[in-house]
Amino acid sequence: MAVLEGVWGAIADIFANSGYAYFFTADGGIKNLIMIFVSFFFLYLGIKKGFEPLLMIPIAFGMLLANIPGANLAVQYHDLEGFIDLVTGQMINESTGEVCTAGLLDYLYFGVKAGIYPPLIFLGIGAMTDFSPLIANPKSFILGAAAQFGIFFTYVGATLMGFSDTEAGSIAIIGGADGPTAIFVTSQLAPALLGTIAVAAYSYMALVPVIQPPIMRALTTKKERSVVMGNLRPVSKLEKILFPIMVTVIVALLLPDAASLVGMLMFGNLLKESGRTERIAKAAQNELMNIITILLGLSVGATTSAQSFLTFDTLKIVALGLVAFAIGTASGVLFGKLMYVLSKGKINPLIGAAGVSAVPMAARVAQKEGQRENPSNFLLMHAMGPNVSGVIGSAVAAGVLLTLLG
Repeated sequence: MAVLEGVWGAIADIFANSGYAYFFTADGGIKNLIMIFVSFFFLYLGIKKGFEPLLMIPIAFGMLLANIPGANLAVQYHDLEGFIDLVTGQMINESTGEVCTAGLLDYLYFGVKAGIYPPLIFLGIGAMTDFSPLIANPKSFILGAAAQFGIFFTYVGATLMGFSDTEAGSIAIIGGADGPTAIFVTSQLAPALLGTIAVAAYSYMALVPVIQPPIMRALTTKKERSVVMGNLRPVSKLEKILFPIMVTVIVALLLPDAASLVGMLMFGNLLKESGRTERIAKAAQNELMNIITILLGLSVGATTSAQSFLTFDTLKIVALGLVAFAIGTASGVLFGKLMYVLSKGKINPLIGAAGVSAVPMAARVAQKEGQRENPSNFLLMHAMGPNVSGVIGSAVAAGVLLTLLG
């Protein structure tokens, strides 16, 4: 009998100290359970629906790990000053103000907060990007810039809804449809909102084929959508090499806060176009990109603890993010219509919607919508100009926000 009592006592102690027991406490355990099911939903979107799976799945799994009670895997700090001693692992838990031991994902998150991961992601993106459509048609810069209007429109809306200037800037950058940029800006301006903004940004990037087409059709006529654009001129090797160098010089001198993003983007592109660094260009495109994607996704997902994510502010951020994305798409299309008029019908305004920097999905949406009206229409390369311009535009917008608000 004593042996059985000892066994049952041991089992009871194990259960009492387990995460399962926490779900039945009054300390908010039910919120953790809700967040675990939210992580299941995002895993479903990434695995079953294929919505931005390379980042959606790591973020969702980081969310799952962060909300397992007692696992010490949620990111417990949001400021670099939160670390006391990286050797002993002691730091300040921002929620409780107590000294605590850093967990695995706290260390991985250091790369986000210190601004390391997003620029390295941009390095990989640059190594995979062909700027030829933009170089061949410099007017695409206008459409890429126009699509950033949603960022600044939403900034005003967020401040009116009660968010601080830095929080509003972080929310507004969702309109750029560029996940790494949103993470970079938020980690510097409003790190407590990082998980919510990252999830919103990547969700809307994945939903580009759902959100954009109704806006594009509402703002254009059948005649405008049917315009067939002429072939782009060939771009020389010298132009491709000079482009990343000149963009870096011009943007970095104008906005030093954007230098890390734009500089890494253009450095990656120079590795690709120089013809002398094929080996490291491939490493940037593949191994480096894959490793940083894993670290970035997991650590960002680990910031979505139940206490920080399940708030009314989360709903407001999600709504404002949708507004930012919709306004960015609409402004790009409207500027495309203006260029259609000025060019006397030679420019299809649909390519303006690709000015948001969801590469290459937004360009593919423009191609698909153009072919709906005219099966012989091939807009993809024309839409890639505004699309890659949008990547530069979102980085520039990030630099503006960091300069003014940082």
